[in-house]
Amino acid sequence: MSHAMELPKQRLDGDDIDDDGRPRRTGTAWTASAHIITTVLGSGVLSLAWGVAQLGWVGGPAVMTLFAAVIYYTSTLLADCYRSGDPVSGPRNRTYMAAVRATLGGSKVKLCGAIQFANLFGIGIGITIAAAASMRAIKRAGCFHEEGHKSECRSPIAPYIAIYGIMEIAFSQIPGLDSMSWLSTLATVMSFTYSSIGIGLGVAQIIANGGIKGTITGVAVGISAAGTSVTAMQKLWRGLQAFGNMAFAYGFSIVLLEIQDTLKAASPSEAKVMKKATAVSVAATTVIYLLCGCVGYAAFGDGVKDNLLTGFGFYEPFWLLDVANACVAVHLVGTYQVITQPIFAYVELRAAAAWPDSAFVATKEVTLWPTRLRVAVCPLRLTWRTAYVCVTTAVSMSMPFFGSVVGLIGAISFWPLTVYFPVEMYMAQHRLPRGSTKWLFLQALSAVCLIVSVAAAAGSVADVVAEFRHHNPFSR
Repeated sequence: MSHAMELPKQRLDGDDIDDDGRPRRTGTAWTASAHIITTVLGSGVLSLAWGVAQLGWVGGPAVMTLFAAVIYYTSTLLADCYRSGDPVSGPRNRTYMAAVRATLGGSKVKLCGAIQFANLFGIGIGITIAAAASMRAIKRAGCFHEEGHKSECRSPIAPYIAIYGIMEIAFSQIPGLDSMSWLSTLATVMSFTYSSIGIGLGVAQIIANGGIKGTITGVAVGISAAGTSVTAMQKLWRGLQAFGNMAFAYGFSIVLLEIQDTLKAASPSEAKVMKKATAVSVAATTVIYLLCGCVGYAAFGDGVKDNLLTGFGFYEPFWLLDVANACVAVHLVGTYQVITQPIFAYVELRAAAAWPDSAFVATKEVTLWPTRLRVAVCPLRLTWRTAYVCVTTAVSMSMPFFGSVVGLIGAISFWPLTVYFPVEMYMAQHRLPRGSTKWLFLQALSAVCLIVSVAAAAGSVADVVAEFRHHNPFSR
């Protein structure tokens, strides 16, 4: 975002502002880590056991670890793009688009913006579906407990999507990332809670089974251990979709610079702090991902569902499942807010630049009747953010098949936003000579990741089409 589109600045003392004239930032490595964990843990971790089942005991953990390494490396490249020129005092690039504009320019800015916002919109849909599935699972767990595990206990997901949308309308009025560190911290606690519950239930299931399920190569062609028929083509498509699911599980590069913009000025630079936060977050999430994915596959083998907590391999203790699914829903409230902030900010900054004197874009205090509570209200923020949440909610109702959507989003966003743009910006900033060892390495990394991204997208598209043919939004 260009500096011409900054919001009107408050009148503050010199000690209360940063070098770009904005209110002094207060974020630390730990708050940045909380934002990252809020973004990545949740909807992604729930599908990892299914992904491991498609790839097997060797391929599943190996692919997960490889994605973690790639994400960490390219994130360090992207963190260096927060400032142009001098890494300590150079102009700030407060958003992903601003970094692309300052470093690459031209048509790549529009391309980046289109891809980033389309994927943030898609991720919002995936999060909404996952949260609603967890909310519905609470009701179904009670039904199974009362009526028996063989009962169908069907319940449409649409009402839960609507309830989640209403909650997000309220939380969407939080002004920006720098105002929601408390929400990210709460979401992080929730994520560790339900991950621990899922792992614990998986271990208990393994003990009850008397051993570990699963094979070296994953779901086999023919009649699987779960009693279902799997063709060679289905094996291929689902394996590719698993790649997309695992890419989605690490998808925080899309908001990395926005998170970095919350950090207070630090020595030697914000980039160093962000790299530390990234290392801590990627390490923590990878451990949880490997545990959830491998324990889930070991517990259920080829029959594992695409959503570990809502697939009902676990039935008891039903109250513990309720706690886990409630934690998922609370966590995803925070995740939705973190990933939609770049879209909210882009529209609001453009409006403020176009109509700086309009009362519609100004923030004013109002008193909530019949109380004396005074709150800051911006008419643009209220109407625009409410409309956006309503749109993502409506789209989610039309396609609530979680695993397929997750894989497609991860596949589409992985290469351009996680690999291509960070690599291109790094090479432009450091003026790497063509043909040098590092130039060749980065180009090879980008090419390989492009192939993986295209293949994973193909697998996910095939699955989304198959799911859509059998979908009735009011009967699932």
